[in-house]
Amino acid sequence: MATPYGIKLAVHLITNHFGNLVAKVCENLLRRGPLTLQQVIRYTELTPQQVKNSLLILIQHNCVQAFSLESQGGFGDGPKANTQYLALFSNILHRMRFPKFLEIVSRELDQECKELLEGLLQNGRLTLVQMVERAKSKRKDGCREDVVQEGLTKLLAAHFVERCPAPEPLVPEPVKVETTSKKRGAKSAKINEESETIEQRVLAAAGPMEAQRFSMITNTEFDVNGETSTDDSPSLIVGEKRKRDSLELDRESTAEEGEVVLWRANFEEFLRRLRHMACIENVRASLDDGAVKVLKAMLDATRGLEKKVKTEKSVPLSLDNIFEEVIKSEEGRVMTLDDVRASLVQLGCPASARGTADSYSIDLKKIIESAQNDEVESIVLKRYGRDAYRIFRLLSKNGRLVETDKISDTTFVEKKDAPKILYKMWKDEYLHMEVINPLEAMTKEERQKQKNIRILLDSSLLKLDDAIMLFHNF
Repeated sequence: MATPYGIKLAVHLITNHFGNLVAKVCENLLRRGPLTLQQVIRYTELTPQQVKNSLLILIQHNCVQAFSLESQGGFGDGPKANTQYLALFSNILHRMRFPKFLEIVSRELDQECKELLEGLLQNGRLTLVQMVERAKSKRKDGCREDVVQEGLTKLLAAHFVERCPAPEPLVPEPVKVETTSKKRGAKSAKINEESETIEQRVLAAAGPMEAQRFSMITNTEFDVNGETSTDDSPSLIVGEKRKRDSLELDRESTAEEGEVVLWRANFEEFLRRLRHMACIENVRASLDDGAVKVLKAMLDATRGLEKKVKTEKSVPLSLDNIFEEVIKSEEGRVMTLDDVRASLVQLGCPASARGTADSYSIDLKKIIESAQNDEVESIVLKRYGRDAYRIFRLLSKNGRLVETDKISDTTFVEKKDAPKILYKMWKDEYLHMEVINPLEAMTKEERQKQKNIRILLDSSLLKLDDAIMLFHNF
């Protein structure tokens, strides 16, 4: 779920890219969740046409997904469906990562592929015809249709580009299964915990089938306009048909198999690549070059096999497969099998006995968590100073509540300064504070000492009261 600060950043990005009106519509969707057209008009106080135009822009650039939510009708009525609009928070934030996406394609593919991706990032979604038109307009010497199609095929093979989702999928209401008291228990609780959010359900309903998602279902005997190509006929007919094709954006979004479809950048694949790069760089900072080579080889070998972006572990591989992938690179050929085995131990994998078929998997989640801790500690150091950094590091490593006095003694921070530092970080939500009963946190010796102090204070209070009575009451 988007935090208030996250929403503020997302609105800032939309404002810079599309202006205040579009940003106002987007902000309401981000803060209020899915809304109908009439609700957006009411909340934004904009005209219907302004809202419609803003939604079309946001949909075009993959920042909003429309869907029809099916609901049960009244007595005697069938199911009803109303169109709603959902802001895609993650896709909005991806807009500031476009240069990184282009750098990945530039490094792995060719210039033609980079230019095609640049067009998709700038325009949100395009047909193949529109990609050809754009390529021709950018080059003085023109651009052949087969070159564009070849570039698109490369991007699809690398999963950098995908088919656009359905424009308005029908999302049924979640079925609430009531269980008897006997059947309720851990299983039903687990089902409730794993229930999908509305965004997950909408995206699942809108997404194309995996077999079609990265497939160009085109006949090589036909050009991009669907006209038969021959040796003595141009592959692209210039004129009214090309203009009509480029204007039929909305109709093409619902095209059946074999017809012109819309394409967009696959943010999921780019995020996976960036995540792997972050893991490699984190390992490079903490371990030796051998561990970096092994991790990179394992991720390269299993690329495309991961089903989700945020998988906790890499795909398991045997030691022989890992070694085979390592020695593919020039720098990896200096490593022996024992070197690879030692690097796997550094990466947190148990050593495997020789001759066994054990598989190895890297805990990517642990690597990411380590990188997250390093980043937060760096922010604390820059914002609050070295004393605060030592305190924060102690608490993050300790993993439990620590008393203020013990924090001061352990980190060698002045007792008068520690409460001030802790209060600043707590106020900015870097720390969690919990008031506990002092007796519960004390050792047996500390409790006895506390008891003796209380007896002494009670005795002093009685003596003080005797003096008060002597001078005031008597």
